[in-house]
Amino acid sequence: MVHVPAALTAGFPTGRLFLSELRLVFGRRRNQAALAMLAAVPVVIAVAVRFAGSSEGRGPAFLALVNGNGLFVALTALAVALPLFLPLAVSAIAADSIAGEANLGTLRYLLTVPVGRTRLLLVKFAAVIAYTMAGIALIGAVGAAVGFGLFGGGGSTALLSGTQVGPAEALARLGLVCLYLSACLVALAAVGLFASTLTEQPIGATIGVVAVTVTFQILEAVPQLAFLHPFLLTHYWTDFGELLRDPIGFGALVPGLISALVYTTVFASAAWARFGSKDVTS
Repeated sequence: MVHVPAALTAGFPTGRLFLSELRLVFGRRRNQAALAMLAAVPVVIAVAVRFAGSSEGRGPAFLALVNGNGLFVALTALAVALPLFLPLAVSAIAADSIAGEANLGTLRYLLTVPVGRTRLLLVKFAAVIAYTMAGIALIGAVGAAVGFGLFGGGGSTALLSGTQVGPAEALARLGLVCLYLSACLVALAAVGLFASTLTEQPIGATIGVVAVTVTFQILEAVPQLAFLHPFLLTHYWTDFGELLRDPIGFGALVPGLISALVYTTVFASAAWARFGSKDVTS
């Protein structure tokens, strides 16, 4: 018989339930391994550029700016992780949220105590959002630390527009980039949450969400499908470069934020509708 932790049965206060879910999500070895993989990306980039040098005209656009400007290690790492590593980590954690419980046979026990399906789904989604933001922030923090350590930041940092800003503003810009990417990937997490309510096999849901992401990126690369591009989830992900200009092109970020909001609303609502009517047998 599956044991339900006492912290989850004492009237199910939402805060305690959320903390318990956070411990579950961040305490799993595979999730910790995924975070370690994300943290390794900026380290590998920084070490490679520092000791091997950058190849002019090859790699992400930020790569050529790394030497002498450590902030761009974090930005390059985010750009490198964005097509696959971050979507894979987010898809895996979102797909496991409901399907993982069903696969282990614990979902039915959770629903026998007074938690409610809506509250359980919200707590699960909130924990996925926390993990998503943590992964992005980890890349940014490690990238900034390693970048400034190996390349320095000097008294100022040159933005893409050529404007020089101080370290505090440079880090603030990096924080805004992380927030923008978090909004974009929370939308992907909502897709994963919906997929998680459709199956009891988390690996199947993960593969499905990753396949959708890759398909969107392939469609994005076909110029003949330009009319479709604005409707793709991944279309606006790389617009975070607007946050590195002076002045910041906030207007250019609005379509991406609207797209993320629409995807999040639609798929989170679909997950709620599906989970609310789902016949839970495991």
